[in-house]
Amino acid sequence: MNGESLNLSTSRGATTAYVSRPETDVKAAVILIHEWWGINDHIRDLAGRYAKEGYLCVAPDLYRGRVAADTEEASALMQALAIEDGVETIRTAIDAAAETYQIKRFAITGYCMGGTFTLRAACEIPELKAAAPFYGDIPAESVLAKLKAPTLFIAGRHDAWINPEKVNTLKEIATRHNLPVEAVSYDADHAFFNDTRPAVYHPEAAADAWRRVLEHFGKHLGQ
Repeated sequence: MNGESLNLSTSRGATTAYVSRPETDVKAAVILIHEWWGINDHIRDLAGRYAKEGYLCVAPDLYRGRVAADTEEASALMQALAIEDGVETIRTAIDAAAETYQIKRFAITGYCMGGTFTLRAACEIPELKAAAPFYGDIPAESVLAKLKAPTLFIAGRHDAWINPEKVNTLKEIATRHNLPVEAVSYDADHAFFNDTRPAVYHPEAAADAWRRVLEHFGKHLGQ
């Protein structure tokens, strides 16, 4: 696998995306949206995992080079990031990857804050073929009603932020609008997929969620 940087230019300023590329030719890509920490070693590791599965993985830096050192800084960075800014960066990353790597099929995934942007982008970027947001917030019903990409929503039952009530709201809106959403909840906490955080990491739930996401992307990206 090869790790490289892709330059991105948006209306709010330049940034980059971390790209993990398999050794073989690829026909599909996964857009990976980082947690509230920024592009750190954990996100680069996840990008490599997708590359090992045969996908080009593109992780756009929504923070434009900043990486949080603690939860206080992470919260401040997340609060300062406008939804419109993040979605524009994601859209720019898709366009740049399509041109640079000749990719035509894209899915998107992300964790925590990245899960919020994953679901929002899936509602607003019609080119996306599939989405797999992990414990991200739910957009307004008027936004969610636009969702066309098949979406696998991953949650933890002990999550105090994306709690069971929010997941139920997602399910209710999906039913009301006949949206392509499957929600899967595990007996786990927020950020249970992050294996660098032993206090919340849940290896069994993470392994099953990874299997489900790969099946989901394989079905809709044709891998």
